[in-house]
Amino acid sequence: MDTTAPLASPVNARTTIRKIETFAVPPRWLFVRIESDDGAVGWGEASLEGHTEATEATFAEIRERFIGHDADRIEDMWQVFYRLGFYRGGPVLMSALSGFDQALWDLKARRLGVPVWQLLGGQVRDRVQVYAWIGGDRPSDVIDAGKSRLAQGFKAVKMNASEDMGWLDSPRVLNEVLERFTSVQSLGLDVGMDFHGRVHKPMAKQLAHALEPLHPLFIEEPLLSEHIEAIEQLSKLTTTPIALGERLYSRWDFKPFLERACVDIIQPDLSHAGGISECRRIAAMAEAYDVAIAPHSPLGPLALGACMQLAIATPNHVIQEMSLGIHYNTNGHDLLSYMKNPEVFDVKDGYVEALMGPGLGVEIDEAKVREMAKDCPPWRNPVWRGPDGYVREW
Repeated sequence: MDTTAPLASPVNARTTIRKIETFAVPPRWLFVRIESDDGAVGWGEASLEGHTEATEATFAEIRERFIGHDADRIEDMWQVFYRLGFYRGGPVLMSALSGFDQALWDLKARRLGVPVWQLLGGQVRDRVQVYAWIGGDRPSDVIDAGKSRLAQGFKAVKMNASEDMGWLDSPRVLNEVLERFTSVQSLGLDVGMDFHGRVHKPMAKQLAHALEPLHPLFIEEPLLSEHIEAIEQLSKLTTTPIALGERLYSRWDFKPFLERACVDIIQPDLSHAGGISECRRIAAMAEAYDVAIAPHSPLGPLALGACMQLAIATPNHVIQEMSLGIHYNTNGHDLLSYMKNPEVFDVKDGYVEALMGPGLGVEIDEAKVREMAKDCPPWRNPVWRGPDGYVREW
């Protein structure tokens, strides 16, 4: 018997990528489908809110480089795309790479008949704590929304702290935030407050100080991440956990925040920050600094599926954002709309059970995706202006 001959099995047989497709679908998502020469299929999500066309265009390069490539060499493809384009990083390139990376993991795990988390070292938890959004871009009707989330099984929610805010604004704005917060907290919900990068330093310091006695679950993006020196200053003024990271796109972007010890919870987006491969590394790096991870995911089912795979296998994962019923999901297009197995995201007592299906654990209705992608209008975030006409952060 020739013991040097490779085993003739699907697990060991080399398979190459023969097709890479993208589908822009409502409400604002970009799905990625890859197919190997043996007919296996993997799905991912490269959604970049407001910049779908730019991200989709990047797939011309991905097709040129990787059709015909060994489908199992995920890390090799990640490194080739990231490093050999010379210009690297940023939201567009990294979102395209993220969706491609997710699809590669989905393809490989499906060929092996296991969940992706099995390929990441196996389970460290049996269920994943989750939270949902309430209140919309300009927070309102938070009481009824909070009650609805409780009825859906959620124990934690997140809401925008405020509407758009001036660099220096009226103290009344702060009082309105506190009133909304306490009204939702009184329902028995844990509440995270998202400053959304729309609050500038003069007001952010006051708002963080005012919220601190009320014990929010966290304050998110209290300042835009480009103001790292101001975030470091703010972190020394409050004991409330600071969360950020949705606008950081690689481990190198997160590195200075960890080194300065000015963040408590990092929030990489698995559809923006290099997919499962890179976010796994970011999580491990954060663990070395005793920092938790709670991935950003106001997106679609494939993005959430990828987040869940990471959560199930990652020790310092603490809570997962879900976009079920989020204000961006309109006209009947919601988190579960493109799924054949929506029950895998059922929420019970604040948790979702570990996904046990192969790949990302999400079964996509391909016919519906193809139909909805035929005429999908681009999504754009609104333009907000203050009373003086100056553009404000959204």
